[in-house]
Amino acid sequence: MKSLLFLVLISVCWAEPHPDNSSLEHERIIHIQENGPRLLVVAEQAKLFSHRGGNVTLPCKFYHEHTSTAGSGTHKIRVKWTKLTSDYLKEVDVFVAMGHHRKSYGNYQGRVFLRESSENDASLIITNIILEDYGRYKCEVIEGLEDDTAVVALNLEGVVFPYSPRLGRYNLNFHEAQRACLDQDSVIASFDQLYDAWRSGLDWCNAGWLSDGSVQYPITKPREPCGGKNTVPGVRNYGFWDKDKSRYDVFCFTSNFNGRFYYLIHPTKLTYDEAVQACLKDGAQIAKVGQIFAAWKLQGYDRCDAGWLADGSVRYPISRPRKRCSPNEAAVRFVGFPDKKHKLYGVYCFRAYN
Repeated sequence: MKSLLFLVLISVCWAEPHPDNSSLEHERIIHIQENGPRLLVVAEQAKLFSHRGGNVTLPCKFYHEHTSTAGSGTHKIRVKWTKLTSDYLKEVDVFVAMGHHRKSYGNYQGRVFLRESSENDASLIITNIILEDYGRYKCEVIEGLEDDTAVVALNLEGVVFPYSPRLGRYNLNFHEAQRACLDQDSVIASFDQLYDAWRSGLDWCNAGWLSDGSVQYPITKPREPCGGKNTVPGVRNYGFWDKDKSRYDVFCFTSNFNGRFYYLIHPTKLTYDEAVQACLKDGAQIAKVGQIFAAWKLQGYDRCDAGWLADGSVRYPISRPRKRCSPNEAAVRFVGFPDKKHKLYGVYCFRAYN
C-alpha cells in the first residue's frame, strides 16, 4: 500500500500602499501570514517634521494579531532601524537592539536610542538632528521566523536654494555639487524638497543636481528660455546623467541654525580678506550661503546692504520687497563674485552658540 505524505502550508499575502507619500508610489509593504498569530509592526504616523538641532521620535510598535501580547515569549525580539536610500535597493544601518544589546551606526552613534515606553514599543528617538537625517526610515521587528516592517518619513523645516560656483553655471559634477553644498552649510536637496520649494514659489531656469543623481529645475512662470512659454509650470526633469563627467549647477537644502546671523556694522567697506578678518575680530566667522538663505527664509531677515559671504560671493536678503531693494519679490539677491582684492562691500557674519 502506497503511503502519501501531504505537507500543507496555508498563507495569505497582500500589499498595502504607503499612505500620503507620492515618492513611495512603487513601494509596498508585504505581509505574510502563517498559521498562528501574525506579527504586526505599525507606525502611528507615516510622516514627521522637525528641524536641525531638534529631537524627534520615529513611532513604531509591534504586536501579534488577535492577541494583546507583544511577543510569543519563545524567541528574543530583534529591532532594526535602517534608512532607505533613493534607489530603493540600499539601506543604511541606523540602530539594532536585541535583548540588552544595543548598537548604533555611523553618524547616528550617540544620538539614537529606543523609547521603550512599553514592552511593544520600538520607537526610535533621534537627538540633535542634522541635515543628513532627512529621509525615510524602516523599522523592522524580527521574532524567530516572523518579521514585519513599517516606514516613517522624517522631513526637516528648511529652504532649498540654487547654487553655482565662481566659475559660473554648469561647472559642477555630482561629487563636486555635494561638496559645494556642504561647504555652504547645507546638503544636496532631494526631489521631494525641490518639489515642495517649487510649490512654495521657487522658480529657477538653471538645471541642478539632486541627491538621487537626477538633474532638474523648477519653473512657476513658463517662458521661452525655460522650456517654452506654452508649457505648464512644474519641475522639469533632465533625467539621470554621468556623475563624474556631466556638469550642472546644484540645488542645496539647509535648515535653521544654532547661532546668530548678522550684518557687521563697520566704518568702511571691505575687501574680501578684510571682511574675513573683521568677522573674526568680532568673535564670529564670515557667513556661508546656506546661512543667509536660512536667516532670510526661516527668520525673516531683511537687509538692503550687499555683503561678502564665505564663498566670495556678494548677496543681500530681502524679506520685505521695496523700492531699490528687490521691489518685485522677496529673495536673496545675488550681486555676483566680485574681485576679492579690489572690490569693497560690507560683510555678513555668523556666530555659533555653544
